[in-house]
Amino acid sequence: MGFDVSSDAAVSAALQGERARRADRAVPEYLVAEPGAAPVLQLPAGAHWRLECEDGEEFQGFARESLSLPALRLGIHRLWVAGSLCTLLVAPPKLPWPARGWGITLPLYGLRAPQEGGIGDYEDLRSALAGLAGVGAGFVGINPIHAGFPTDPAIISPYMPSHRRRLSTAHIHVPSLPAARRGALIDYPAELAAKAAALESEYQTAGEDDAFSAFLTREGPALERFATYAALAEVHGAVWEDWPKPFRDPASAAVARFARVHSPRIRYHAWLQYRAEAELAAVVFAAKAAGMAHGLYLDLAVGTHPFGAETWAEPEIFAPGVSLGAPPDAFSEGGQTWVLAPMNPRTLIANAFTPLALTLRKQLQFAGALRIDHILGFDRAFWVPLDGSCAGAYVRMPKEAMLAVVRIEAARAGAVIVGEDLGNIPDGLQADLEASGVLGCRVAMFETARPDGLPAERYTAQALASFGTHDLPTWAGWRTGADIDLRRTLGAIGDKAARQAHEERRQNVAAMDRAIGDSAGDVDALHRFMGQAAACLVALQIEDILGIAEQPNLPGTVDEYPNWRRRLPCEAAGLGAHPAVRKAAAIMHACDR
Repeated sequence: MGFDVSSDAAVSAALQGERARRADRAVPEYLVAEPGAAPVLQLPAGAHWRLECEDGEEFQGFARESLSLPALRLGIHRLWVAGSLCTLLVAPPKLPWPARGWGITLPLYGLRAPQEGGIGDYEDLRSALAGLAGVGAGFVGINPIHAGFPTDPAIISPYMPSHRRRLSTAHIHVPSLPAARRGALIDYPAELAAKAAALESEYQTAGEDDAFSAFLTREGPALERFATYAALAEVHGAVWEDWPKPFRDPASAAVARFARVHSPRIRYHAWLQYRAEAELAAVVFAAKAAGMAHGLYLDLAVGTHPFGAETWAEPEIFAPGVSLGAPPDAFSEGGQTWVLAPMNPRTLIANAFTPLALTLRKQLQFAGALRIDHILGFDRAFWVPLDGSCAGAYVRMPKEAMLAVVRIEAARAGAVIVGEDLGNIPDGLQADLEASGVLGCRVAMFETARPDGLPAERYTAQALASFGTHDLPTWAGWRTGADIDLRRTLGAIGDKAARQAHEERRQNVAAMDRAIGDSAGDVDALHRFMGQAAACLVALQIEDILGIAEQPNLPGTVDEYPNWRRRLPCEAAGLGAHPAVRKAAAIMHACDR
């Protein structure tokens, strides 16, 4: 964050300097107001002020003892007074709750049956969505679709993106793609190589069109910088930490020379983004045409890879040398380091929260509902030094302002926001989320599957409820303790801990069975319970509907478990007609969803 903390004296001096800086400001760093409000600020008499509205309109003058600003429209505006910036965040006080509804979450990557092979793509998503809309689903949820690392097929987690304002090209539909590897698991190196070759061929054959030129103009320098990164990654490797030093700075002369020499390649990578956006737009169109209440339910990763395209393009926005994580707790005695770069709150404020707004806006370009992963980080973020020099510490974030930005962007898009509020929740955060109209997450595995668990009618109304998540065992796997056995096999826990975990699981399963009124493991009984929950939205997981025992992701593993690689057992286009899906849909309708 730019402070000298090498000694107690240095820390004391830094704190004094920061307090003095804030005291010298003529205006606060930010101010939250409602649309139509005319804020009044106390200013030094005679101070010059200038208001830059989001739409380009400007006002300026000299203050008396106070300044009455004009009525402000929804958006992010900038007020300058005596060299100090005050960001005016004009947001609705609360987002409206969605009507009672339901949807299905599924793995985009897995939307190819074993006999088909390949990686699930945006066209598969469109097909799945059309079928699920036909049985009444109001949304289809998928994991993050941020840009990844196509030159390193080992980095496949959708929650470790290269850039959150660009899209994954691994899911572009290629009709000309040759026969792919088949089987229950995705072979990413083979699949990505085949898709890259097919896309190259298509680009060379089809060329460019006027719509692509318009896309380039609209996206401007930000897209060019991302495409430059993608071209550099093909030459020097996926992560910029390993690049020759001159190429680590996007403003360097070396990067400028590279861009001139490799201009056709940079244009190709921009075209890939154009293709991805066009295909996602088709998915959104299909959702609206089918009358879905929300359409796509997307997921915003909590952070970005510390050496990916996002940190390379905007290094000043992120805190270097640290990762987001979690302190030691019952789940992880040694704490967690997620290897994700956090936004620096000081530079976020200095940039009028634009990076956050643009990141949200890109997701909401396609999402009718958006999940914000680990929204606890809007209150305080746990930073862990990458060098392991200390256990880490909490960093306070500008929560009020960040929630206002969320409300602004959601109001523009008419979208629902879901905040993943699981874990060690800061005091007051859930009340603040509720006041903002942000839905919480209520997971039955935690809420009900315990001796003192909640019945359906006592679930929080302003929430999205589900049985589990992508990081937890499926209904079938949870009941048998498959995840416990797997961790014991992998050496993550010993025999004694495994026995204790199985005993606790038996108690939890019994509690869940009592709540749903069934002890045979009938998923229909689970779905009936979820449908009756007081939560306004319910998400059913396709793995539970289809009776899949293996969970999509096992936290704490990389190569030990096939994370993000399992294909669904049926084709995307047939999901809506699948008997198990139709039965789940009928249960939701019977519960007035």
